[in-house]
Amino acid sequence: MTEKVLITSALPYANGPLHFGHIAGAYLPGDCYARFQRLLKNEVLYICGSDEYGFAITLSAELAKRNPQQHVDIFHAIIKDFFKKLNLSFDHYSRTTWKGHIQPVQQYFLDLLANGYIEAKETDQLYSEADGRFLADRYVVGTCPRCAFQNARGDECPDCGASYEATDLINPRSKMTNAPLVLKATKHWFLLLDKFKDRLLAWLKTKDWKPNVTNFIKKYIQDLRPRAITRDSTWGVPIPLPNTEGKVLYVWFDAPIGYISATMEWAQLKGDPDSWKNYWYDSATKLVHFIGKDNIPFHAAIFPAMTMGQNQPYKLVDELPANEFFKLEGRQFSKSDGWYIDLDDFFSRYTADQIRYAIAANAPETSDSEFTWKDFQLRCNTELLGKYGNLVNRVLVFAKNHCGSRVPPMNDLEPIDQEFLNNIQKLVEQAYESYHSFKVRRASQIMMELAQLGNVYFDSKRPWQAAKSAETKTSMETTIACCLECLKALALISYPIIPETANRVWKLLGFNFPLEQENWKGVVAKKIAEGGMLTEPEILFQKIEDVQIQEETAKLHALAAKVKESEPKAFTPQKELVDIEDFRKLDLRVGLVTKAAAVPKSKKLFQLEVDLGFEKRTIVAGISQHYQPDEIIGKKVVIVANLKPATLMGIQSQGMVLAANFDSTLEVVTLDDLPPGSVVS
Repeated sequence: MTEKVLITSALPYANGPLHFGHIAGAYLPGDCYARFQRLLKNEVLYICGSDEYGFAITLSAELAKRNPQQHVDIFHAIIKDFFKKLNLSFDHYSRTTWKGHIQPVQQYFLDLLANGYIEAKETDQLYSEADGRFLADRYVVGTCPRCAFQNARGDECPDCGASYEATDLINPRSKMTNAPLVLKATKHWFLLLDKFKDRLLAWLKTKDWKPNVTNFIKKYIQDLRPRAITRDSTWGVPIPLPNTEGKVLYVWFDAPIGYISATMEWAQLKGDPDSWKNYWYDSATKLVHFIGKDNIPFHAAIFPAMTMGQNQPYKLVDELPANEFFKLEGRQFSKSDGWYIDLDDFFSRYTADQIRYAIAANAPETSDSEFTWKDFQLRCNTELLGKYGNLVNRVLVFAKNHCGSRVPPMNDLEPIDQEFLNNIQKLVEQAYESYHSFKVRRASQIMMELAQLGNVYFDSKRPWQAAKSAETKTSMETTIACCLECLKALALISYPIIPETANRVWKLLGFNFPLEQENWKGVVAKKIAEGGMLTEPEILFQKIEDVQIQEETAKLHALAAKVKESEPKAFTPQKELVDIEDFRKLDLRVGLVTKAAAVPKSKKLFQLEVDLGFEKRTIVAGISQHYQPDEIIGKKVVIVANLKPATLMGIQSQGMVLAANFDSTLEVVTLDDLPPGSVVS
């Protein structure tokens, strides 16, 4: 019996090109699952589209001197083209600026409002008088209300980890222009998420999701509170109420409804406008959202709450295989930091299947993982070329030379042959279970286990020797027939991950129809027909040389360095003015560092012995991440000599070492000629 499966991948934000980190979280796993479900002959609909509203887009458009629609048109096309190069098999790729998106979004809003889940409130929000607009949290910085860190973000302090409202910041300012911000009253509508806590927790108990998802979302639901769903802007879905000009629905509210509107557009394009309801209105539909870790709150709590509170019989998500973060050479992918891989350049040098396999093999399914160029080379050379490609080539070349490029008979199976066929069957079953349970990483491992199984069998049977004698020819033919069965299975289980290569192998085996038209169970059960014609062998993968990887790594670091040099310097704001008499209270002295050692159990602190000329003191300084002990010993530093002693990590510190810092760089202030004890003024 076929199953109806509705699959979505998180809508990418049309404010810039994507990177490999995005692929690993929401897109490759979703595509693998869609391809697998199609092989099972289920009724599959795979939906995605560009997320095109929000303040970030209006800001970027302004900086690029174009209007928001022009801006999203550019990046919608770039993202769509990238997905095509990566061979993502969406049944429809939409966008939230298509006109049909407005109706379901406004319907959600009006239903939630009528049902008592939305209320209007006038609140004070941060406003830039210099720019003439309210600023979203992500574009606000200021002094942390908890620890006084002066470059705290609008919603969280990177220094102490505190969470707060942007309006709680001290001396808030614009992240873009550094202009001061003021509080200004404005009316907004709030979704009363706290009213859904009990329903969400009860619903969550019915789910058997990955622990990293359920553990996170349970805590998140407990802390749900009313959340603003509108913004002061003209770029977005209008609020469907009178006298609300200049206000739109917040992008996080409208974006997930884009899954529904995208399906509506798909139905219109196929000439059956109501067919979208066959998926979204059918409780038997299996709805699967593929997302990254950062989207868990919206898909496991907020969007389900929104759907519970409106009046249409929309499906709630059944499966939520969220992945963790995928990094690049140990750091987060970041276009703004220059820490990314240029995708146009990548696809001019490597194939989609190479990157699909490399990402699948390192998929961040239960913990963070990373892409490194060295690992990419290893995966491509040792596994795709050395195991997978090697098996396909050696079997088909041998069949060409000794079997006339025809499928030989499989007769007189020896125990080793039967064991080989049995092991093939077991690995195919394991691959089935892996895809079914969203374990793409395990499926990639099984691919290579099957390829290695075939290589070991081929070597152990030594068909090149059996081919020399008429008496052993039957054994040779059986060996090759068994190997061809292995290649058939290998093409099948690798198709969801590396579809182009799998289809090439399938055609090399003499099959006329593309693999995606076949049935998984039928392929497993059906033997390759004896006497069938095999096609001319071809090389599937090219070796990646060391010099290529060295060039790629150098290019990555050069790009990051170039971006860092060109970016404007964000200086810490100047503190308030002090009187000269206040400054004179400080006793600044030259001190010679005579000893330095790391403080046990501390990542930042050194214990210094400093000679002030008239006495020696112990001073604890947070400089161990920037200096080695032998680099600081012998330096003449500037000390605040009349600072009250303080105990740090059990050590009494009798002063403070002066240092300057910028971004992540710290440098101790040093002098050359003056003796210890000299007064600094």
